[in-house]
Amino acid sequence: MKFGVIIFPGSNCDEDLIYTFETILGQEVERLWHKDTDLKGVDFVLVPGGFSYGDYLRSGAIARFSPIMDSVIEHCRRGGYALGICNGFQILCEAGLLPGALLPMDHLKILPGFATLEKMFLG
Repeated sequence: MKFGVIIFPGSNCDEDLIYTFETILGQEVERLWHKDTDLKGVDFVLVPGGFSYGDYLRSGAIARFSPIMDSVIEHCRRGGYALGICNGFQILCEAGLLPGALLPMDHLKILPGFATLEKMFLG
């Protein structure tokens, strides 16, 4: 399988993803610049986290309009794979590839220790 890692302004962990997939997993990896449109024949698109366009809620709304994203949307609609990590998840949501919406927290509550989803959402 051939993997592609999209690099946005402010991305971080893109090189970590590339290292992990190339060196540790022995897979072929393409670097995909956000202003390009060619996915270079990748089977699986990885959208890393970081601070693309600032660390704000809905920064993915800006990144969604990068030229590469039209190709990612088409890739996914044809059955191709994509994985968004952290801010990459926001970008995939804003691109309409995942259902739902990102919303600000209605209560800022810091939970000490480990938190399960049940604990976070059910109290």
